[in-house]
Amino acid sequence: MRTIECRFGLLLKICLIYNYIKMKKWLLATMILLAGAGIIQARDNYARDIKTLPAAAQAEIKNNFKAGVSVIKIDKDLGRISEYEVILTDGTEITYDSKGNWKDVEVAPNHEVPAVYVPAPVREYVKKSHKGTKIVGIEKERKGYEVTLSNGIDIKFSADGSFLKYD
Repeated sequence: MRTIECRFGLLLKICLIYNYIKMKKWLLATMILLAGAGIIQARDNYARDIKTLPAAAQAEIKNNFKAGVSVIKIDKDLGRISEYEVILTDGTEITYDSKGNWKDVEVAPNHEVPAVYVPAPVREYVKKSHKGTKIVGIEKERKGYEVTLSNGIDIKFSADGSFLKYD
């Protein structure tokens, strides 16, 4: 009787190990399929119609830029829109968050970022300290702004527009 129990116990252990290995293979295959589906789903979309942007971004472009929309890249993270990257026909690049709030603006060296994007103290500082230069880029950061001038200099400012440092 005892030898039958031992053989049965050994057979049971072998079956359990076999099923465990089989289950791990199925789990691995399922994870690979889900990851592949996630990668396929995460691709960015492109559009040319300004109506694909949130209303706030549409109004901002119409009110502050003469050039039309050339391309809109819609970035997605985990299936949700995270930001819009807009390129205008004059080469201006504007990035908006998912709600249509601007994050950064870059213009061609012969243009200037519209005054509505640049806080007054920042404009005044650039006018006094860097005569003859234009603001060709501005980026909103957590604690302020980073401004790029037409001569290539990057300057950081606080949220209230106070000078912080050259970058």
